[in-house]
Amino acid sequence: MDSQVVQGQVGKATASVAKSKSPFRLSMERFFHNPLAVAGLIILVLIIFITLFPQVFTHYNPSTPDIMNTDSPPTSLHPLGTDASGYDNLARLLYGGRVDLTVAFAAAFMTMFLGTLYGGISGFFGGWVDNLMMRFVDVMLNFPFIILVLVMESILNIASEWMLVLIVGITAWPGPARLIRGLFLQLREQDYVIGARTIGASRWRIMFRHMLPNSMSFIIVLVSFQVAGYVGIDAALSYLGLGVPLSVPSWGGILSTTTDYLTMTTEPYAWLPPTIMIVLTILSVNFIGDGLRDAFDPQSQA
Repeated sequence: MDSQVVQGQVGKATASVAKSKSPFRLSMERFFHNPLAVAGLIILVLIIFITLFPQVFTHYNPSTPDIMNTDSPPTSLHPLGTDASGYDNLARLLYGGRVDLTVAFAAAFMTMFLGTLYGGISGFFGGWVDNLMMRFVDVMLNFPFIILVLVMESILNIASEWMLVLIVGITAWPGPARLIRGLFLQLREQDYVIGARTIGASRWRIMFRHMLPNSMSFIIVLVSFQVAGYVGIDAALSYLGLGVPLSVPSWGGILSTTTDYLTMTTEPYAWLPPTIMIVLTILSVNFIGDGLRDAFDPQSQA
């Protein structure tokens, strides 16, 4: 009888502790119980570390060629060899990750900021405002991205990672804006929004103090998936010669100089490492995105 009382008290204490946890904390606990999400987080942190502190792994400058040692196979001095210009492949691989990750993260946050602001206003007001704003989104969704890259680089004569961030940001926000608009159309019918209107809260207060915080989990998940996509986009643009200049190390730029038949067949140490880094980065971010989606999904709760 006493043991049953003790078990009942323990059960009540456990339930009270569970109830005291915030929804965000519960979501994070579910996230860290997902092995793929945790593995993706660990891999991404390691990739970010080696790209932020490449001098720990190599003492070579990626922009300083060794003209007496070109097209060198892997040696003790150059673990991944050198390219045709004498640049150390390992140094360019490590430093190149900075460009790809900077473009990916900065473009994702810029895109989500513009998309959330635009889509939130459209979904909150609805009616003719929503119809007008969505017609502009339809136009932007059909805007030729590659042509804009060429035009901007030709007019401004600037090819840098920040130019890529700007171009991606001003062209890729309509997709997230459409998703956020749909979310706000649902949220504006919730009881807490109707209650805030009833007590006379301003429209902007309702949007930024009530609706936006309740959509942050969705926005975080969307950002994670966009980062993965922009890593691939940046590598593809650099590979096509539309990204940063080849003098600036980037994973896509390395691949663009190693795709001839001779290099592909005889020098796998030159093109395989950047390929692996791109694949690992995209996979890790996608695993994190899947884990966040499952963690923030209320239906996944036990």
